Amino acid sequence: MTKIIGLTGGIGSGKTSIAKHIQSLGIPVYISDDASKKILALPQTLQAIKQLFGPAVFENEKLSREKLAKIVFNNSENLEKLNQIIHPAVKLDFQSWLTQHNKAPLVVKEAAILFESGSYKDCDAIITVLAPEDIRIQRVMERDKTDAQSVVKRINNQWTDAMRIAKSDYVIENTDFDKAVVKTDEILKKLMNQ
Repeated sequence: MTKIIGLTGGIGSGKTSIAKHIQSLGIPVYISDDASKKILALPQTLQAIKQLFGPAVFENEKLSREKLAKIVFNNSENLEKLNQIIHPAVKLDFQSWLTQHNKAPLVVKEAAILFESGSYKDCDAIITVLAPEDIRIQRVMERDKTDAQSVVKRINNQWTDAMRIAKSDYVIENTDFDKAVVKTDEILKKLMNQ
């Protein structure tokens, strides 16, 4: 039976870098954000978003992720409505992906909102990646070419580190990537031997 390991952490914690390291070891990793982007491009998803938020989130018939982000990250009800469209589709996509990797001893499901979406319930163990908030803000500002205020809004829409830690089996501090990789390898070794 394939073990499902949840990998989570707040925006800018570096969980995707850890996920890529795990992938480099030959362990299948499902990146929920990539799946969400694919699902956001599907005609039925675009139609549902247009019905929910109107044509204002579109530019030349294309979804504007920036406009959508402004609407959902400034209003928790709108974020919840969007999640009700996206989460069920990501869950189905993950199940399909899992059947393709059912020979692997373990797989990793990377998701920023593993707990918020409820998908942590399907995991055999959970790893949380942490980094101080100031570092996270800096990383996201550089990555997304955005301002600190926008990043803080997104952080405030996610669980706190303390909430994540309370429900996690393992924690990786990701301020020094080389040290974080060593810790990741130690955790994976334990999980492989359980």
